[in-house]
Amino acid sequence: MAEYFNRIARRYDDWYGTKTGSYVDRTEKWLVFSMLRSRSGRALDLGCGTGNYTLELKRRGFEVIGLDASEGMLSVARSKGLNCIKGDARDLPFPDGSFNLVLSVTMFEFIHEPEEVVEEIWRVLKPGGEVLIGTMNGRSAWFLFKRLKSLFVETAYRYARFYTPGELEDLLRKAGFKDVESAGVIFFPSFWPFHGLAEKIDRRFCREWKNIAAFIAVRGVKP
Repeated sequence: MAEYFNRIARRYDDWYGTKTGSYVDRTEKWLVFSMLRSRSGRALDLGCGTGNYTLELKRRGFEVIGLDASEGMLSVARSKGLNCIKGDARDLPFPDGSFNLVLSVTMFEFIHEPEEVVEEIWRVLKPGGEVLIGTMNGRSAWFLFKRLKSLFVETAYRYARFYTPGELEDLLRKAGFKDVESAGVIFFPSFWPFHGLAEKIDRRFCREWKNIAAFIAVRGVKP
C-alpha cells in the first residue's frame, strides 16, 4: 500500500481542490471537529497522508505531529511546513502517554491488524485522552459505486477494507475506551451535483443515517 500511495501522492492531494473533493473534505472535517472535545494539547495525526488533517489541527492550535508509511505522501505534507515522520502504526515511536488526541482519518481501511493499532493508540494516549477514527463505509451508495469502478481502474478502493459504525465502536470498546460514539456523513454518490442540499442533509442526519453514510467516524476516551 505504501508503494501505491507513493505513486499517487500529488494526484491524491490535488483532488481536494476539485468541486467534489472540496465538498467531501469540508463535510468530513465538519463531522470530525464537531465530535471532538479536545481543543488544544499534543495531537498525533496517524496515517497523515499529505497532511490535510495535520494542517487543520495545527491551524486550530494543537501541537501536532503526523505519521505515515508512505514517503511520497510525507513529502507533500512536509512541503506544507508540517512536522511529519515515517513510521509503522503498529509500533509507534512515542513514549506511553504522549498525546491528548490521536486522530486517524482514512487509514484503518488499509491496515490488516486494526486491534494492534488500537492498542498502540491506547498506549500513547494520556489518561483522559481522546481518539477519533474516520473510515469509509462499504454499505454506502458512494462506495458501492467506487468499488465497482476499482474493478476496472486501479484505485485505493481496490485495496481497502471497509467498516461499519458498529464494528468501529466494538474495536474501541474492546480496547477499553469509554464514552464511545459514532456518526456519519455523505449520503449521495460522488456524481450527485447538488452539494448544498447534500450538506444540509449531512448535518441533519449524521446520527440517524450513519449506517449508510459514505464516511463514518467513531470517538472514544481513555479512562
